Amino acid sequence: MSEPLQPPRISAFAQLAAPGALVGVLAGSVAGLLALLVGQPLGWALTTALGLGVPLALLGGLYGIGAATGHIRLGVFAPAAVFWLIGFPLSRLTQEIVVHLVIAGNLRVPDDLLGFLAYQGIVSAGFAIGFIWLHERLAPQLFRRFAPRNPLAAQAFARYASHAETVWAAKTRARAARAAVRGRSGSATRNSRAEAAPGGTAGPPEYARYEGGPAAPPETTSITPLPHGTPRAAPEGA
Repeated sequence: MSEPLQPPRISAFAQLAAPGALVGVLAGSVAGLLALLVGQPLGWALTTALGLGVPLALLGGLYGIGAATGHIRLGVFAPAAVFWLIGFPLSRLTQEIVVHLVIAGNLRVPDDLLGFLAYQGIVSAGFAIGFIWLHERLAPQLFRRFAPRNPLAAQAFARYASHAETVWAAKTRARAARAAVRGRSGSATRNSRAEAAPGGTAGPPEYARYEGGPAAPPETTSITPLPHGTPRAAPEGA
């Protein structure tokens, strides 16, 4: 009698969330570094990094679980754009609240809350592009490491590998189709030039009338040189 299947452990899902969480932590670290570069105190920079990095890491891990389990389609920008259209403004709002609470000691939200959220929604498109670009490069590498001890990571790695093969096959077919079109276009051009040439030749038309023999054109005359290189004089009265 086979043993009943056990539900996955929390650590298995944590490994699925690791790539997205790592991207979120990286984004928060960049925000803290930028705060230092513009002259903010160290405490302000650390608060900025944590206030933005923690919510981005949590939401990035949630996105990673959805992508690894098949609930979010790989290689498509629209799901990531919709996800971060909501998630990024909320993360920025959390950052603003945390920074004011830690630095100033009071709970405060931006004055124009709707305008703030709308602007962050616009910025979220750029963040979504960077997030999905990094996530789809980190996730396969980490899932391959987790696969021997995590069946969910093994399944996720198989999905990413299948997606990569599909993308590669599509690019190969597109290159072959472009090469075939260029070949047909070049052949048609050569055929049209051959048909346009006189006498079935592809040479320039102005020289076609001299191809029958070595005779020079009637408008030209030739002078036979003497042995010493002096031209022979024509007889008088000729």
